[in-house]
Amino acid sequence: MDIKEILGKVDHTVLAVDATWESIRALCDDGMKYGTASVCIPASFVRQAKEYVGDRLAICTVIGFPNGYSTTAAKCFETEDAVKNGADEIDMVINVGWVKDGRFDDVLAEIKAVKAACGGKLLKVIIETCLLTDSEKERMCEVVSLSGAEYIKTSTGFSTGGATFADVELFARCVAPHVKIKAAGGISSVADAERFIELGASRLGTSRIVKIVKQEGLL
Repeated sequence: MDIKEILGKVDHTVLAVDATWESIRALCDDGMKYGTASVCIPASFVRQAKEYVGDRLAICTVIGFPNGYSTTAAKCFETEDAVKNGADEIDMVINVGWVKDGRFDDVLAEIKAVKAACGGKLLKVIIETCLLTDSEKERMCEVVSLSGAEYIKTSTGFSTGGATFADVELFARCVAPHVKIKAAGGISSVADAERFIELGASRLGTSRIVKIVKQEGLL
């Protein structure tokens, strides 16, 4: 697989708690230079980043991150604020506790509410696969398929594990055809990136692929 094709599916990501504008600006520079799908950054930097990149690069941010247990109203406010500030894409975290309690109708209602708050912008739903059973993952594939969200996403990268090949295979089996897949968390090699894409991922949440391309002079 051509490295440019892989880069075109990467959400080039910095979500560290100590992220600075210098690191965000460098991320944006790399995203524009290497043709990534987007940069995924903290909401507090969205306006500044959008003013910096203009229409040259999509800006993605995270909502209810990383634990997902803020209220639906708070998540909707975060989303509306991010879109107002220039976010092109929203990655929201579900309430994992509601999944554990079997409150799938509430999870669905929340995703629908956040999708409405997106104002037409793209929504990816993070279900934090490392905390779910396969049965719960399958149910969440059904929920996301009904929600109007464009993507189901494996992980925040801030919990006990990241994306696995098995989880992307499960998503590919269980989501509706209109729902795309984002693998995120722990993607550390070009070979792994290629494998996730082959299994069905349309997006990859990672910072390492661009670093590898730069270090190894792959472009």
